[in-house]
Amino acid sequence: MTGEEVKEPKEQQEITEVKEQEPEISYNAIVLNGVGGYDKVKVEVKKGVPTLKSDEILVRVQACGLNFSDLLVRQGAFGKHHSLGTECAGVVEAIGDLVIDRKVGDKIIMLNIDGGLWTELVVTTVNRTFLMPDGMSFQEAAAISVNYTAAYVMIYDFANLRPSQSILIHMAAGGVGIAATQLCKLVHDVTIFGTASPSKHETIKENGVTYPIDYTTLDYAEEVRKIAPKGVDIVLDPLGGADDSKGFGLLKPLGKLVLYGSANQVTAPKRSSLAAAKVWWHKFNIDALQLINSNKAVCGFHLGRTDPDHVAEVIRKLISLYKEGKIKPKVDSVWSFEQVGDAMRHMRNTRTLEKSSWSLKSRQLMPQLEIKSVSKRQG
Repeated sequence: MTGEEVKEPKEQQEITEVKEQEPEISYNAIVLNGVGGYDKVKVEVKKGVPTLKSDEILVRVQACGLNFSDLLVRQGAFGKHHSLGTECAGVVEAIGDLVIDRKVGDKIIMLNIDGGLWTELVVTTVNRTFLMPDGMSFQEAAAISVNYTAAYVMIYDFANLRPSQSILIHMAAGGVGIAATQLCKLVHDVTIFGTASPSKHETIKENGVTYPIDYTTLDYAEEVRKIAPKGVDIVLDPLGGADDSKGFGLLKPLGKLVLYGSANQVTAPKRSSLAAAKVWWHKFNIDALQLINSNKAVCGFHLGRTDPDHVAEVIRKLISLYKEGKIKPKVDSVWSFEQVGDAMRHMRNTRTLEKSSWSLKSRQLMPQLEIKSVSKRQG
């Protein structure tokens, strides 16, 4: 060997290996940046795949439901720590190792009263999901769990609707109103009074309302009395304020007033102190002796305070009713994530709840995900 440097042939020189970079996963989520007007709702791009535990599933969301409660969340009516989006529908993308009753590819309905479902990818537990029946669209699936569950509990559990009774449904063209009307029609010979603006009267009549009432120009209580001088058996009231007392006065003996909202407070994009004060000033007060002497009942309903097991049982019953063709969610319109502010504005401008069930359509441009931290089960 000499001390001379030995040069390797050119073809043996180290070649730099170029690896193809995998595309970074990103997805959209609608987030609330503070409370107030429509400008507080933003679309945020999130990076990476959500973390998945062994008892959880990852869902690729296809449609999300927009409810009146989301307007109240945006306005700060429930405090600053609530999230938007309580219902959605999508396809199972991946499952944890311990999950046995869901599989990749399942189409599911999802409900989470705590919110957080306005996102293209979401991690959840199986007990918050329900298999979509054949023939149901994603938009329908995102419109059934909140409105129909609320209507079912109020009509059948609280009010105990029976054949040949009568009911007043406020905002009968709204999500809960549409659901309540369809559920009332499952009981024989029920007379349904429904309030709505004149442009919606034909729609609510087709849905099953017996007597549409124009609340914009007429006193609905007087209109009901013209047809039913003794009053009605049940009033479903999402309005609040003076309308609560009015509804109580419309009840027959043994009648039931079911209160489930305060829509009269939503008069502007931002929370109105004047509207809230007006509702408070006219708030409904009654003592036990008055209830006894009147032979009437007052019920209050909040879906978020309902036993989760009972909610799940109700949703399974609703899915069965859908399969039988006895109920069908009505989707008023479909919006993209980027149009969330416009969708909320449209809801408020059409008299808060006066809508059919809404959907927010997510984009379907995401690449397929490879989840290596959990097991995927096909079939």
